[in-house]
Amino acid sequence: MRDLVQEREDLEILEAQDGLQAIDLYREHRPDLVFMDIVMPRKNGLEALSEIRRFDPAARVVIASSTGTRKNLKAAIDAGACDFIQKPFERDDVLEILRRNLEGEWD
Repeated sequence: MRDLVQEREDLEILEAQDGLQAIDLYREHRPDLVFMDIVMPRKNGLEALSEIRRFDPAARVVIASSTGTRKNLKAAIDAGACDFIQKPFERDDVLEILRRNLEGEWD
């Protein structure tokens, strides 16, 4: 993902190695938008999303998955995801999600 948007100087990208670190990074930095994989060690993306949303109900989290099944999509929406993206990422899809979820903040 970093490679797809790295030319944008107005973006700061943080990376977590697992779901627990993702929660810690969110609490510390309060990013405008989070891309979170469903499959992560120590705490999966849906669990991390739920915890982040308990901490900050306004958090905007995009769930990423290599298997775009209806079950995953429904689980992501139920957990409070603002959007969903399927891997492998395409640059245009990532940019569209950024535009859609950061409207007025990022163009």
